[in-house]
Order: sequence, then structure tokens, then C-alpha cells
Amino acid sequence: MIFDDSAVSVDYIPDAKSEYPLLKEMFVEPGTKEDWDKMHHLHYKTEGTPIGPNYYKLTLHGETIGVCVLTVPKGLLKERHILMPDIKPGHNSKAANTARYQLINRDFRVIGRIVTDTMFRGVGVSYRFQNIVSRQSGKKFIEIQSAMSKYNVFSEKAGFKTVSPVRSNKYEAGMKFFAATFSAHPADAQAILKEIESLRPAVAAARVEAMRKFYYAHSAQEKTGSARGGVGASRVANMTTEDLLRNLQQLILATPVYSVYVNPDVGRDLPKKIPLSCFDNQPTSEPLIL
Repeated sequence: MIFDDSAVSVDYIPDAKSEYPLLKEMFVEPGTKEDWDKMHHLHYKTEGTPIGPNYYKLTLHGETIGVCVLTVPKGLLKERHILMPDIKPGHNSKAANTARYQLINRDFRVIGRIVTDTMFRGVGVSYRFQNIVSRQSGKKFIEIQSAMSKYNVFSEKAGFKTVSPVRSNKYEAGMKFFAATFSAHPADAQAILKEIESLRPAVAAARVEAMRKFYYAHSAQEKTGSARGGVGASRVANMTTEDLLRNLQQLILATPVYSVYVNPDVGRDLPKKIPLSCFDNQPTSEPLIL
């Protein structure tokens, strides 16, 4: 049988846009750690809990289909200093440094985790969710550092301004440390852990202790804020070998993309429950139209 296409007509609509009807039935609202516990297995960072978390959830017909976790910002961040040179530290007084940290703690939050159910990926859910949460946060600046942003520009779609990935300033020293300490490749965590396990206990303990010393000596995060009182040193001392290695690799090898959003709704009393579709009512740089 030969198909007769003479009766088929095709209409082209130049201004047509794709649409996912269920977006209009999704809502963003405050969540809990229990929501994150339901979804965390779908995130590439399943371990640990971000510091000072605030949870938001995305729901469809009352069911949680996404979670976003806001956390406290780092006091020092080189990518932030590129976009905001006015708050870059220099030869400042103690009072100026204290004021800078107070400003950062007051005006900044970080998207530490964001995840959506696999059934709702690729249809524009994540960047809309990220934008609405940022507006609801009440903070002026919302930051995110994401390795995935190198492959998916969801943060830019959410209205975030992005800095190109910057190699860690600890990279050279870190690579020398790994080369002097292990035979395995610095990025191969499993090979390094197996190498440690294969060593005599005293030698293995010495290698792990060298990792602790190097990490603490080079990690600004462990020596800023409350960590100055010794909390950071204690935290590093109590890390498991796996956690220590992961943090060390993150310090040396990670090149996440840094993005920041300037919240046009800061100071507004937004509803706790906002339809996800409100994202489409205005540009990302303008106040939310409910």
C-alpha cells in the first residue's frame, strides 16, 4: 500500500511556542528536610547537609516533585569578587572586614541543592523553580555554584549572571601534593582509597594525616567565620577518610560555574505558595506579577 500524502496539509506557525500544561498546576512553597530526604537520591550530591538550610519544595497536586535548599554563603569567594569588586577584601581594618561579613550574611544566600523528579526534567521546571525560590528568599543576592551549569544553562534561564569557570588557586600546589603522596590519579577517588587501604596501617595513617594538614592549611572555608574559634580544625580532624578526600578534591580540582541573581522582589511580602507559572508573567529582572 502506497501512502497518498496529497490530502495532507501542513501549517507552519512562526510564533508558536512549546507548552507543558502541567507547569500551570505546579506550586513553589516552603518545605522541610523530610522533602529533601525524599528527593536527595536523585541529586548528584547525595551526602551531607548544607550549612543553615532553608527548604523549598515544588508540588504537583500536593505531591513533592522538586526540592531546593538555600544555605549560608561563604565569606570569601573569588568568583563573587569578580562580579562584585566592591566587596573584595584588601588591606582592610578589622571593622571593615567585620562589616563585609555582616553584609554578606545579611544579603546573600546560596542554592546549595536543587533537584526535580526525573519525570519532570527537560520541560523548563528547574530554572522556573530556581527563580521563584530566589524571589521568595527575601535576600538581595542568591548565588549558585554548579558543575552541571557547564553543560546546562538553567541558571542563566533563571535570570542569573554567570562568571566563567575559574581554576582553583590551589590547583598547582594540590597537584604537587597528590603526586608526592599517591600513585593514583588525583581525580580517581576509588583508586586513592584502595591505595590507602593497601598500605601498612602506620603508613596509611601518615598519608591521611598529611591530607588533613594540607586541606586545613589551604582551605579558607575551614578558617573563616565560626571556624576561627577552632571549629574548623575540629571538623577536619573528625572527617572520615572518604569525606576528607572528597573535600580535598573539591578544593583542588573543582571548577564549578558561579552565578548570582539580583532579586527584584527583595523587601516584598510574597505569598508562601506561588504558582510556578508566575515565572512567565515578566522578565526575570522585574518584580513578580502574581
